Amino acid sequence: MLIGKRMTNWIKCLLLLMMCVLVSACASSTTPPTRYMLPVDQLSSTTNQPEGTLVLSSPRLAHYLDVDGIVMQLDDITLNAAREHQWAEGLDRQLERKIRTHLSQALPMLRVIRAENEPSDALTLRLSVDQFQGRFDGVALASGQWQLLNAAGELLVMENFHAETPLEADGYPALVRALSASWDQAAELIATQIRQGNYFN
Repeated sequence: MLIGKRMTNWIKCLLLLMMCVLVSACASSTTPPTRYMLPVDQLSSTTNQPEGTLVLSSPRLAHYLDVDGIVMQLDDITLNAAREHQWAEGLDRQLERKIRTHLSQALPMLRVIRAENEPSDALTLRLSVDQFQGRFDGVALASGQWQLLNAAGELLVMENFHAETPLEADGYPALVRALSASWDQAAELIATQIRQGNYFN
């Protein structure tokens, strides 16, 4: 009787141990999220004697964009941040780096720098990003507002930007590339308006 009871307890312990091993194996086999970076062009060299300095502040993101997951707009009111498809780095940093590169190439007469130890006579570009997401109708959307301030902090110009790029294929890689193209469009629009405004003369 005693041997049979011990054997039963031993089998129960063995079964419990096997279940724990199976559960831990299932938990450890969870697929990690795929992480994406916006493609960035190489920064070209600027002129030796720039006409002025443009200080680029880090873009302010709408709260729902300040997340790891890439955002999809499922209909006119529903937004979803992906769990398995995430940004490899903070979106604000990627957008800042990308637009700094673009503005440096589009405005070669200016020195475009980050907001660190800027010269006293520099103008400052501020960006607010309201939308940066895929949309249910197959486009990648980037929109928001930009402001240009003089060295005294006075507002010189304030404009909105809006850009849409159709996705060339299904899936998140195509979405990330389309979002990058929309951000390039927005950067080109801003560069054109700064160039036409002659703010550095």
